[in-house]
Amino acid sequence: MGDLPETYVAGFHDVEAVRKMKYTMLGDTDIRVSKISFGTAVFSNLYSGSNEDQWKKTLCGALKSGVNYIDTAPWYGQGKSEETLGKLLEGVPRQAYYIATKVGRYEKDPKKMFDFSAKKVTEGFEESLRLLKLDYVDIIQIHDVEFAPNMDIILNETLPAVQAIVKSGKAKYLGITGYAVSTLADILAKSKVKIDTILSYSRFTVLDQSLNSYLPIFKSQNIGIINAAVNAMGLLSNYGPPDWHPATESLKKACAEAREYCKENNVELGKLAVYYSVNQKGPHTTLVGMNHISILKSNLDVLYNGLTDNEKQVFDYLQNNIFGKLENICNWEGVELAWYREELKK
Repeated sequence: MGDLPETYVAGFHDVEAVRKMKYTMLGDTDIRVSKISFGTAVFSNLYSGSNEDQWKKTLCGALKSGVNYIDTAPWYGQGKSEETLGKLLEGVPRQAYYIATKVGRYEKDPKKMFDFSAKKVTEGFEESLRLLKLDYVDIIQIHDVEFAPNMDIILNETLPAVQAIVKSGKAKYLGITGYAVSTLADILAKSKVKIDTILSYSRFTVLDQSLNSYLPIFKSQNIGIINAAVNAMGLLSNYGPPDWHPATESLKKACAEAREYCKENNVELGKLAVYYSVNQKGPHTTLVGMNHISILKSNLDVLYNGLTDNEKQVFDYLQNNIFGKLENICNWEGVELAWYREELKK
């Protein structure tokens, strides 16, 4: 039973649930973050379904259970996630959560998708605050840095613009996000602006452990490490991935095989994926999208109780017969970037 975190609010939280939650300092920030955190890309049209009543129950249930970190972005539904989140957080004490949003990635049109200019960073962030109905966020992150025309823009324009926002008091800390972990490490090595956190997604999962190789670099600089999308954006779930998923057909086929095996044995593949990732050493928090109370309950159950005997048997089978044999098809690095570059030429 742990000490109560700084986000605890008497009368709002379930005190015993909060004491049960595991917390750790996020790098050298003053944020003590819950072991599992709340991703809100699911509060948008990136994923199917829209039920704000259910989202409200899930978000408030998570917060009252001790989950204290929320992640969003303008890209998620072109502002839909932030706008929805602003409504769902009405009545929730501001002290009860830490929140991060992003700058740099915005619209579906490839010509307008990314803008890392200082002007857009400033304007876009103000729009985020408006939609979220907040005076400040705890972390402002540069979204998917590998898509910048070149790294000089990130280093010499975007980072200083974000640093100015932090200095203004409208954000407390600065982070970068991306799928290419090598790019995150490269920016950290070259940046003259202090970077506090990195968010890496789909790179420390049962499919792909790329982030693990970079943990010593990030740890040596006391960077807060957020491991996101541990369900590999739907690949590792019984629902399956959305149509836009950039994985190769070979990887999708392997995950479909795993999905069917799970269904045959009455096991949720997503629960196995979360189990794997929350038990990896290194990241300070595991960021999971949750759009239904049943998913929240499953995530808390696997955090506190692990897997049942049947789930362990299925997990071992998948590891030995499917995931352990993927070799060079376990990721989709470069796929989206190549598509984006081609679209810009049209």
